[in-house]
Amino acid sequence: MNPRWLLIRRLRGPAYLLTFGLTALLNQWDVLSFGQSWPLYLIVAGILTLAERAAITGVPYAAPYGVPYADPNVPQTYPGQTYAGQQPPNVPYQSPGTGVVPYTPVSTPDNDPGKFGRS
Repeated sequence: MNPRWLLIRRLRGPAYLLTFGLTALLNQWDVLSFGQSWPLYLIVAGILTLAERAAITGVPYAAPYGVPYADPNVPQTYPGQTYAGQQPPNVPYQSPGTGVVPYTPVSTPDNDPGKFGRS
């Protein structure tokens, strides 16, 4: 995550709150009414959007799967990924697993009467 983009994103709410306070102050002084203040909000939104985009474009390309700042021209391999039908060198195979835990039935009087003294 880009810290500059995150900072600008977190300042969006306080910027609108300050803009509203300035608009209320100007309305109290009979300089600018609330009905005429909508361009001020559009200007603040545009400045914040431009600042966010400028912060995002300053970040180098990042590949998916958590590889930071990868070169887009170099093919990336990940653990367990096959490359042209072969395992990548120096990467042991890791089974993805299923996440299913096998069920072991428990003996109850209904399904195993001999264990509980019934015949």
